[in-house]
Amino acid sequence: MKQLDLVLTPTYLRFMNRRFPCTIGRGGLTHRKQEGDGATPYGTHRLVGMLYRPDRMARPADWALPIGPSDLWSDDVRDEDYNMMVHAPHAYSHERLRRADPMYDLVILTDWNWPYAVKGRGSAIFIHAWRGPGRPTAGCVACRPDHLRWVAARIRHQTRLVIA
Repeated sequence: MKQLDLVLTPTYLRFMNRRFPCTIGRGGLTHRKQEGDGATPYGTHRLVGMLYRPDRMARPADWALPIGPSDLWSDDVRDEDYNMMVHAPHAYSHERLRRADPMYDLVILTDWNWPYAVKGRGSAIFIHAWRGPGRPTAGCVACRPDHLRWVAARIRHQTRLVIA
């Protein structure tokens, strides 16, 4: 592991000598991630993007991209754009990135099954705001919004998410 790695344990995320409480997927940790299993995959994942809601917060990093009203994430294995950002209207199953709740106000994208997705291996693993302590995700990593903003402002090109 490297100094700038985000290191995940089942109960906290460690970054820059600080520990942040977090939650993981309802399916626990897995070496065999599949679409819909609710699990968080073990491994070392590069951070490949950051998205934010410009109507709810200032840009968290100079490389962050705004989430627009029609931005979606495809989670349908039948879609040629499976595990990619797409835009409404979209004929396949997807997740809306611009949500009414604050869960996706700030999203850090990992390279899980991206950019060349293997269908059925599971769509995106994000780092995003939690719904509350102890409330699991659908497979992503989640933490308090203020902690997420602190981490986002300090991520560097070489930062990785390590789930060991």
